[in-house]
Amino acid sequence: CESGPDKGYGYLATDKHYKDFVLTLEFLQESDGNSGVFIRSTVDGTKVSGWQVEVAPPGHDTGGVYESYGRGWLIKPEAGKPDVKMGEWNTMRVRVVGPRVTTWINGTEMIDLTDDKIGEATGHIALQIHDGGGIKVKWRNIVVTEPQ
Repeated sequence: CESGPDKGYGYLATDKHYKDFVLTLEFLQESDGNSGVFIRSTVDGTKVSGWQVEVAPPGHDTGGVYESYGRGWLIKPEAGKPDVKMGEWNTMRVRVVGPRVTTWINGTEMIDLTDDKIGEATGHIALQIHDGGGIKVKWRNIVVTEPQ
């Protein structure tokens, strides 16, 4: 995906709503700028409500969870955790069960969050491209499974 000439947000969302799931995907940051994967979210045009698992260049909190149009950052990865490899394929895993969200980047656990508001929600899984123009992210091998 690439942010377009109007510099607006863009989303590719599932038709189905998900409650508990494990999402595994690969992403490649081709240029500077953030993107993300929304969980238990709704999309109306270019406005999304829900929670974003951040995908960003090194040093910008990939794997953290941000609540759009709400509380903002709920959790960021601790400093010193391995980061995204810019210009290379990275693997993200997101496990969402009840109120608990756990994320991994390239096999390293980034965050483990328990949040009652997330626990009450259901919604789409969506890939996001952030506004700002010139942001490029590739996605592949997207798999959603039932949690074990």
